[in-house]
Formats: sequence, structure tokens, C-alpha cells
Amino acid sequence: MARGAGQQTRSEAVHDRIRADILGGRLRPGERLKFPELSERYGVSTGAVREALLRLAAKNLVSSEPHHGFQVTDLTPRGLAELTDARSEIESLALTRAISDGDLAWEGQVLAAHHTFEQTPLADDNGDEPGEAWLVAHADFHTALLAGCANRRLRDLAASLREEAELYRRWLRPAAPDAHAFADPAGHEEHRALLDAVMARDSEQAAAVLRGLIALTAELVLDTEPPA
Repeated sequence: MARGAGQQTRSEAVHDRIRADILGGRLRPGERLKFPELSERYGVSTGAVREALLRLAAKNLVSSEPHHGFQVTDLTPRGLAELTDARSEIESLALTRAISDGDLAWEGQVLAAHHTFEQTPLADDNGDEPGEAWLVAHADFHTALLAGCANRRLRDLAASLREEAELYRRWLRPAAPDAHAFADPAGHEEHRALLDAVMARDSEQAAAVLRGLIALTAELVLDTEPPA
């Protein structure tokens, strides 16, 4: 039993590290993921790597084909359009359910997550925008919003779509160098409007604001080319 638990712990650890490297751009879209190389890179067995990649494939961060192995999910404009459409439908439905199902404790969780998000700087210490801390706080706020939904399958589906969206977010750029997806680059105005609608239990307005936030990706372009 202890050996099994140890293997599970190692698999979870390498899953988190590979996920961070994918979302951080250190493993690029379309890059082949070879067991021996990853095993050496992360200091774990190939079995732990395989289990981690299977979990990441379930989140659409990794893809696999027979005889070709695993690779970081390739990103395409069509894939982004389909993902945006699916997120708009599924997340707005989950949010509507959360507003209907959520209790006072859920409201407190949402308020706390929003406060952390609003107080987290967009750029990190290296000047990168958005920074890792901002990405985590942003994801945590949206996770808290949907946590009130009583339908676990709906929550899980929405979470899977958001996970894939985080991969796309890493490689999205404004269509013009001086453009921003938000009037406020950190999106505080839009997210405050979303919070206000949720706290007012106005599911129609909350869903509309959320759909608007998701639709902002249509104003961005994919840029996965290595720098010159």
C-alpha cells in the first residue's frame, strides 16, 4: 500500500510540474513528450510520467495518437473558436446553477477569491504580463464562482474547458501591439461587474458578463512562433 501511495504522490507531483511547464510556455504547443526525456527531466519513473500525461490528456493539455505518443496540445484558430463557443455555453450554465444552488458559505468563498485576484499584480517580479501569481488568482476566482453549482459533472466539464483555455491564454496576443483585451489590462472592471451580478443573485446579468469576458478572446490572435 505504501508503495502504491508513493507512486501516486510522484505521479501527482510530476503532473503538476508538467502542467506548470505547459502553461508557462516552457513546453510549447505541438512539442513531442518522450517518456525517457521527461523521466530524466523530472527525476521520476516512466510509469509516473505516463500516468501524469494521461491525466493531462483528460484535461486537453496533452494529446496522443497511436504510434506517435504524446505531445503538448497543438493550438489552432479553429480550436480556439470552438473552445470559446463551448466555454460560453457551459460556463454560463454552470454559473447560473451556482447562483441558484450556492449558499452563504459559497458567497464568502467567491468574495475572498475576488479580493485575492483584485489585489494580485498583473505582472510578476520579472515584468512578465500576466505573471504566474495573477494567472493562479484569476483561475481561483473563476473556480470559486462555479463551485456553488450542485451538478458535479457540469462543474468538472466547465473546469476542463477553463484548463484548456489557460493554455491558449499563454499564447494569445492583442491584434495590435498597443491594444488590450480589456480597457483595464488586468480586467478588474469586468470582473467586478461579474462579482456584483453574482452577489445580487442576478443570474441573467452574471451570465451576460461572463459571456462577454469569454468572448474577449475573439479580439486576440494566436502567436506560438518561437521568437526570432
